[in-house]
Amino acid sequence: MTTYSDIVTHTKEIFSPDGILAHKLPNYEARIGQQEMAIAVAQTLSPEDLHNRNGTGKKLAVEAGTGIGKTLAYLVPAALSGQKIIISTGTLNLQDQILNKEIPFIKEHIVPDLSALCMKGRQNYLCLYRWRQFIASSRPTLFTDTPLDEISTWLETTKTGDRAELDWLPDNTPLWQELSASTSQCLGMNCPDSNLCYLNLLRKKAARVQLLIVNHHLFFSDLSLRRFGFAEVLPRYESVIFDEAHHIENIATRYFGISFSHYQLIDLIKDTLTLADDTPGGNKSLDKIRKASGKISSQAESFLNLFPREKGRFPLKKALEHDHWEKELTALQDALSLFAEQLDSLSKTHDSWNSLLRRTDELVSNLFLIVNEKQSSYVHWYERREKTVSLSASPIEIATELQDCLFGEVKAAVFTSATLTTGDTFTYFFEQLGLPVETESMRLSSPFDYKNKSRLFIPDNSFPEPSHPDFMAQLEKNVEEILLASRGRALVLCTSIKAMRALYEFLVDRLPYPIYKQGNAPRHILLEQFGKDTHSVLLAVASFWEGINVPGETLSCVIIDKLPFEVPSDPVIMARIDKIRNDGGNPFIDFQVPRAILSLRQGLGRLIRSTSDEGLLAVMDVRLFKKHYGRIFRKSLPDSPVIRTMEEVRTFFDHHRL
Repeated sequence: MTTYSDIVTHTKEIFSPDGILAHKLPNYEARIGQQEMAIAVAQTLSPEDLHNRNGTGKKLAVEAGTGIGKTLAYLVPAALSGQKIIISTGTLNLQDQILNKEIPFIKEHIVPDLSALCMKGRQNYLCLYRWRQFIASSRPTLFTDTPLDEISTWLETTKTGDRAELDWLPDNTPLWQELSASTSQCLGMNCPDSNLCYLNLLRKKAARVQLLIVNHHLFFSDLSLRRFGFAEVLPRYESVIFDEAHHIENIATRYFGISFSHYQLIDLIKDTLTLADDTPGGNKSLDKIRKASGKISSQAESFLNLFPREKGRFPLKKALEHDHWEKELTALQDALSLFAEQLDSLSKTHDSWNSLLRRTDELVSNLFLIVNEKQSSYVHWYERREKTVSLSASPIEIATELQDCLFGEVKAAVFTSATLTTGDTFTYFFEQLGLPVETESMRLSSPFDYKNKSRLFIPDNSFPEPSHPDFMAQLEKNVEEILLASRGRALVLCTSIKAMRALYEFLVDRLPYPIYKQGNAPRHILLEQFGKDTHSVLLAVASFWEGINVPGETLSCVIIDKLPFEVPSDPVIMARIDKIRNDGGNPFIDFQVPRAILSLRQGLGRLIRSTSDEGLLAVMDVRLFKKHYGRIFRKSLPDSPVIRTMEEVRTFFDHHRL
């Protein structure tokens, strides 16, 4: 029997300067922080005393700066523990790294009988039944630009049905929507292809492996189903390790809520008419379902027009004030009820109709709950996009849900990320997830030499604050000067699309370097071009603030336009702010500042990705020195010497020969 002492001792030896990693892993550098983290994870996953006195599983939070090697630090003790463990990550890249790099190494040198598998969301897998229905229909004629025979050939050899194997298939192709194993079209055990179903085979494999690698979306999708006693997506597990754990709050909020969208209605009608067209004629019920579909399409458009055309997220009560709200809502609900009646009669003829009926019932239920159930613990809101609108009810807090359906059900939970603390404490992270203040935690600073290899530029106090009318003009001028000093080689991160576009228009004809802008090409194409053109500039927002790994000279400068405070008008943010205020707290310091700090740290973390990297960090926001909360931000930033003049910027690049 493996004991606590065995696992901890073995882990310590593996990560020692003379251990297996040092001897077997190319270019390995023993780091005390990595060993400390690995030992802490081993202790958390130890077979003895796996529960705290309050009956819940043990918990550990580790902030591990870039370069610590946190992935191996939790994977090795997880493998040694012998437990069934879920590894939940924030990105597909990390999943691939774990499965294709770390796991093979551990199997070869540490735990030979280790079994591991990566499981993605079901939309990543082809549905054999839908494929056969598709090929037998007239729809292939709509996709003449796609070599369907290549998919046929692939299906003769693939063991997974994972679309990632089709590297030639465009990311946004509508063809995959016709073929993927989506929940809404699944026939379950009634499917004639259930024995060959890639998802069924994958779940059987997942039940047998020790380590199951998933992303946060799949994990919390499964957890939300378990809450209501529905079928589970993931097999039972003993412990869970969250990498990139700073994403948990936002993702859990999404899956612990409910939603209803105009797009779901349109998609339902599309699938209904497609099935009707593929069903042999002569059935009066088909004529009725087509007529009912037309009625829903009409009502869906009328319902869409109830919402203001302004794009964004808003409190639902703003839409409820419309003069025709009750009339249009009732008309839509009546149309859905009639539609469900027609589907009910057809559902007795084929399971495909039953699947559509289940989708309709869920939409009816969600719409009712969002519009009529006003629980104080939920915020009700809508999001308007160009051609659609979605309605949601989201929990204001997720702590209770996590405590009820996760923390009390697992032996251990480990949380790790390069950014978990704000102002040197885990307070915000613990409060949002409902973790006790005494939860074991550790902060491991990055081993990279920020002090000697980087500088942090913040404009002097004469620079206008973001709210000043002159801010944008001064920002453009200063960013241009920095980019000329850095000779391109920069990632410019903006807090809004408007700012990104303005900077691009200002810089595009002034810089002697290629300049790329998010939105002008797919993300992976932009990063590939940016990586190849050493002296180039990439302007981006949102998703580019994290997950970007461009080591070397190409990325020698990261510029951030201003502190990334979230828009306080977002309904979920507003509800959380109101709750903190009503509870006697300070929402700005307790909530808005910590969230902005975590985003800022992620953005700045794009610069130094290896021991040889060096460069300039620039945050163009004087509030870091002029506002009282600036000190909290500065305490959370890398240990880079601060410079505040353009002359110092030019001197830094000259002296470091960058």
